[in-house]
Amino acid sequence: MLLKEDMAMRTTIDFSPLSRFSVGFDHLFDVLDAASRMAPADIWPPYDIMRLNENEYRIVMSVAGLTPDEITITHEPPLLTVSGEKAGEDKTEYLYRGIAGRNFERRFQLADYVTVTGANLANGLLTIDLVRELPEQMKPRRIEIQQAEALPSGDAKKQIEGKKHAA
Repeated sequence: MLLKEDMAMRTTIDFSPLSRFSVGFDHLFDVLDAASRMAPADIWPPYDIMRLNENEYRIVMSVAGLTPDEITITHEPPLLTVSGEKAGEDKTEYLYRGIAGRNFERRFQLADYVTVTGANLANGLLTIDLVRELPEQMKPRRIEIQQAEALPSGDAKKQIEGKKHAA
């Protein structure tokens, strides 16, 4: 029988080799590393994450028995937090209780430039719409190449010195 530490050591993934081929992705590797070390999370309430198109996403969460007043959605980039707290005390005597009515808090790590555009509750399903809006300076653009007659004077000296050292 394996100890918990042994199991954790066997499932640890080392992302350091990937950093040799990328620049500026340190935060992404930190998130992946933290996710690989996380303990199994509570699976309630169940939810789906859908990609509607290239820049639009939707989270659908089952929150049966809760009203909009009992649900709180907060977006503090990059974290989206959805929590639910049943108002009042239920004094009903249940013979069997299969519908969970407990409080919850679910957190979602959102990518850069992903924002919440809306939320609604219908038929016990909470729907949260998200969109990724890249700023204009982050969108791909073509760089024009200028034709030059000669290298600028400082660059010409460096190029000549480089040829001397190579010989």
